[in-house]
Amino acid sequence: MRQRRTFYYNDARHYYLFIFEPPMQLEDAWLAVDEVAGTAVDSFVYGVERGDGLFYPSKVGMRFGADIQPFEEVAYWRTWNNMQSLMDRGLDPLALLIDRAHDKGMEFFASLRMGDWPGLDPRFTIAGGGRGYVHQETRDHQFGVLEELATRYPVEGVELDFAAAPGGSSFWLKPEEVEEHTPLMTDYVRQISRMVRQRPGKPGQIGARVYPTQELNLKTGLDVRAWLDEGLVDYVVPMVYLFFVLDSNMPIDWLVEAAHASDAAVYAMLQPYYSDESRRFHGVRNATPAMLRAAAANNWARGVDGQYAWFFSWPLGPNERHSLTELGDPDLVAEADKHYFLRRQSDDDQDIDAYLPLPLTQADAGKRFQLPFHIADDVTNPKVQQVLLRIGISDLLGADQLDIRLNGAPLENEVTTRKPLQRVDPYGGQFLEIDLRTVRPRQGDNLLDIALVSRPVNISSDLSVEDVEMIISYGMFPTHVDS
Repeated sequence: MRQRRTFYYNDARHYYLFIFEPPMQLEDAWLAVDEVAGTAVDSFVYGVERGDGLFYPSKVGMRFGADIQPFEEVAYWRTWNNMQSLMDRGLDPLALLIDRAHDKGMEFFASLRMGDWPGLDPRFTIAGGGRGYVHQETRDHQFGVLEELATRYPVEGVELDFAAAPGGSSFWLKPEEVEEHTPLMTDYVRQISRMVRQRPGKPGQIGARVYPTQELNLKTGLDVRAWLDEGLVDYVVPMVYLFFVLDSNMPIDWLVEAAHASDAAVYAMLQPYYSDESRRFHGVRNATPAMLRAAAANNWARGVDGQYAWFFSWPLGPNERHSLTELGDPDLVAEADKHYFLRRQSDDDQDIDAYLPLPLTQADAGKRFQLPFHIADDVTNPKVQQVLLRIGISDLLGADQLDIRLNGAPLENEVTTRKPLQRVDPYGGQFLEIDLRTVRPRQGDNLLDIALVSRPVNISSDLSVEDVEMIISYGMFPTHVDS
């Protein structure tokens, strides 16, 4: 049965076991849960393993660190000794977190990467030259870990993390065997679902992290639509692990429709970053509260059942906790400042399509290029004080002539301010900040189109649209806008 939830995921490593100095104090051991307690987060998800080990004393798989001693990294040494220091006091590191989550009124879901098999004979793994889930041994091993989590520990459910590949795990099938063995993967999910729901005592729930599009899922052997049609999962989370930049325009309408037809829930992933190191002179910057609001508002507009967050700027402070509070309620983000932006395309073929960067070559002068985007705000609301369109263009000159239109309306009469694209190389490009006073976006789908009209004859370089952002600012009192 669908239900509204706000999830927060902790991967057990970066802001937890890697950090604290052993012996681990109870206050530190509880922190993964305590740092989100008292917000809208009602469902805590814990990543119980990485490819080289499980972060609890498993009787089925291999514990993290068991095969890499002496440790070459201090983070790994801390992880092993933090877990061991708890176990030496008779405490199970996983059970301790589950109990703490329950004490704080939260559900607990154990998340397992489905392309990792710690403790499995390497010859069955894809990396080891094997065939992954085609081997019964691989399926049995992973099933045993999931059964241990679902029956030995008092979790509300388990989460099958298929979206960790690539970047976080290997895939489960060889590319050339995907088509033949997609039914095998569906049957495997069917077996897991039956086990979790028929466990002793209260039935468990089963979730899955999957890719945002049906095509990407089928490409790796995941017939997610079939899972939903058959009711094999209780919820799905669309995402691509490899790309940590927030996407407020994720193409998940098909998934919401398919899931809701079977009374399954969709929880939208709020990736944590505004930028990463993939661009020159850019580093990791976490998304601001206004950016998270914008993405959450678009997600709510698409009909999702809740938000799923992780990897917020750590340690979580007032801003992060405030975001986790307001993200749980669509009414709290409705009339609040928002910062929408379009994500950029990566080079990986497991990525979903994106529209940036967009080359504007002199050879294509006069050709119009379109950039679709969605905003959840009704900008006719009198409390909207400003709507600012920001377009970042590399190699832009003041002498360049551009024709920019929003939903077919020219923006030439709107007030435009120019700012450097980057402080490090202010000569490398410009932001056009267009104050939309007479031409405004509409609630829902919008279309920005842009054309290079002309460029000085003695410059041979081309332009590139690098950023498109829409910042919507609210105020307490009504604002009049000329029409």
